[in-house]
Amino acid sequence: MKNIFYLLSLIGVLSACNGYDDVQLSVTSDIHDLKFDNLAKVWDEAMPLGNATLGSLVWQKESNLRMSIDRVDLWDLRHSKELEGDGFSFNWLYNQVQKKDYKPVQQRFDYPYDAYPGPSKIPGAGLEFPLDSTDNVKHVHLYQKQAVCEVIWESGKTMKCFVHAEKPLGWFVFNEVSDDFSPVLVPPSYNKKVVNKANDQSSHGLWKLGYEQGDIERIGEDKIVYHQKGWGDFFYDVALKWKHVGNSLVGVWSVTSSLSGGDASSFIDDAMNKGISSYYDSHIAWWDNFNSRSSISIPDKVIEKQYYREVYKIGCTARENSYPISLQSVWTADNGQLPPWKGDYHHDLNTQLSYWPFYTGNYLKEGYGYLHTLWGQLAENKSYTKQYFGTDGLNVSGVCTLIGRPMGGWCQYAMGPTVSAWLSQHFYLHWKYSQDREFLRTRAYPYIKDVATYLEQFTVIRNGIRTLPLSSSPEFHNNSLEAWFHDMTNFDRGLVRFAFRVASELASELDLNEEAVHWASLEAELPPYLVDDDGALCIAKGFKYNASHRHFSHLLAIHPLGLIDKSHGEKEASLIDASISKLDKYGPDWWCGYSYSWLANLKARAFDGAGAAEALHTFAECFCLPNGFHANGDQSKSDKSKFTYRPFTLEGNMAFAAGVQEMLLQSHTCIIRIFPAIPDSWKDVSFEKFRAMGAFIVSAEMKNGNTKKVRIISEKGYSLHMAIPFDGKFKIKGNKGYTIKDGVIEMDTNTGDIIEFIKL
Repeated sequence: MKNIFYLLSLIGVLSACNGYDDVQLSVTSDIHDLKFDNLAKVWDEAMPLGNATLGSLVWQKESNLRMSIDRVDLWDLRHSKELEGDGFSFNWLYNQVQKKDYKPVQQRFDYPYDAYPGPSKIPGAGLEFPLDSTDNVKHVHLYQKQAVCEVIWESGKTMKCFVHAEKPLGWFVFNEVSDDFSPVLVPPSYNKKVVNKANDQSSHGLWKLGYEQGDIERIGEDKIVYHQKGWGDFFYDVALKWKHVGNSLVGVWSVTSSLSGGDASSFIDDAMNKGISSYYDSHIAWWDNFNSRSSISIPDKVIEKQYYREVYKIGCTARENSYPISLQSVWTADNGQLPPWKGDYHHDLNTQLSYWPFYTGNYLKEGYGYLHTLWGQLAENKSYTKQYFGTDGLNVSGVCTLIGRPMGGWCQYAMGPTVSAWLSQHFYLHWKYSQDREFLRTRAYPYIKDVATYLEQFTVIRNGIRTLPLSSSPEFHNNSLEAWFHDMTNFDRGLVRFAFRVASELASELDLNEEAVHWASLEAELPPYLVDDDGALCIAKGFKYNASHRHFSHLLAIHPLGLIDKSHGEKEASLIDASISKLDKYGPDWWCGYSYSWLANLKARAFDGAGAAEALHTFAECFCLPNGFHANGDQSKSDKSKFTYRPFTLEGNMAFAAGVQEMLLQSHTCIIRIFPAIPDSWKDVSFEKFRAMGAFIVSAEMKNGNTKKVRIISEKGYSLHMAIPFDGKFKIKGNKGYTIKDGVIEMDTNTGDIIEFIKL
């Protein structure tokens, strides 16, 4: 009898050591969580989970609970023959434009993108669990703070699942299930023709890739491994393992890619041996740290809830060393089709907007994955620059693969002459918000210098003015001959000016005075911005903004570049107001969801809080699916746009978050402004731990319409400049030496200083 008790005790100890003593996965509900009474019936309305490498979508497909599983580097990387060899050059394009013979250009650069299925992002697989038709779903809950999805059935059966925050593993736990309840691994149908009926820009079925269907191997009673060969030498593996613990089913899955190495089968064996508990603890610890970075509280709960949905997406899609956020990141379409616009990297708007909220939101570490990848692709991009543009220095393909190679498309933007200038702003912003001098010396200035070198060589002098041989403004006139302008557009004027200006600024910061003078002299040769008779920015010479258009490229100098700003005086203030007024005048007929997000940022920069809030409201209520995914078109069918399709892309979501931040804190002029664009109706507002230029961590509180307190931590000891946010007298704790000039407090700080400004 003693031996029996000993064995039972030992089994209990071993079970605890293996992490299966508690498979309940404790969670805490939050007011911003996603909650539904039923599982979504389509993939793009599913509950999303991710860690920037792996992704999962939880939904119901026919009579099964489905977990779509994905990995960011699952890619078909075939190269179009049209994008190489003789004729793959800007010079050839230029001659065709001069001859007004544009059909060959479209055939060479655009048609292959539409005609060929690859290159493209591809999906991973799906896990399916049979649903009892008599057991109805009672509750579906995404705990955003813990990144855990829970499903509860009326019978008492429950399921929780999560994608580990740092490891290439996904876990699931079912409770109150029988011993014969088990998962099925369902691979994508690479040899079956699937017709897509959704209006979502998924133009190719997976079967067009020409793959042989992969092999599924069942190992014992509790493990499945799927091996799929792709184009060339590429392959990926999906592995799944599970075990029954009492009336619970615990399982783990992984996806590995030949591009990154690793063995999915070994990963899940090791994970199952260690048990779920330790993985869950480290998962929760990561998300606790992430959620502590910053927070907001605003009275408009529609905007606040959508904001936290976007913060959650940041946590799911970005890591320090991850690939950047592509059109759909780790949530590839699970419908038998290639994803909308092939799930690629669009550097003519999409990646840039996706990283707007990382700076003020205090997510610099996660945002570094964008810069890490761009830096790692320097050799590829410089080779492209030399071949296509015929210059030294650096430009980047505006539509490219995972590894930075051009994919073609509308060449005005897919191979635009100023793509790298817009990308370089993110190197500049990382420096300004971090004040990391090593990053400045080894990354920011070298990258921007390469961009400026390319632009110096590629631009030409006409009548004493430095300009581009040809210019465009995304996506005006789409892919027609008329989309090329012989006089530089405001879009390109802003970007070229920005590149030369910040190259000069950063060279000066590094005491490279001759280089600073040189870049400044090039900026001085650029033409001024084009302004119409109404005092608003034009698209190009003789081309006013006089019809609704989704892309506000002509306003880039206002936002995000900040070259034109109200702080510069009445002339620029009037120019900003007139330009935004034109957007309002001609309306949203042909806007997408991201247009509303961008509009909110523009209106916040113009200190129009009510206008910014209205744009954000429209985005959240009309352009998002129930799970918060931006669907591009107006899903409400309430005339907010004539686009009513539903391709899911992420840039609108992320730009929304940036719009909220711009309302609460601005520092792009290096003067911190607290609550610069708050609607009059917002009386009680606060934010915690936002980041400002100069490496300042800022928190602020407004009560009854009055700013009560501002708390600033100086990370690097730089000089602080803050517009006085108080009506009347205030006191300062933590620093006594300051001056006030033109309503701006100026003070020196030391590293680690904590300064509090309190209204009296």
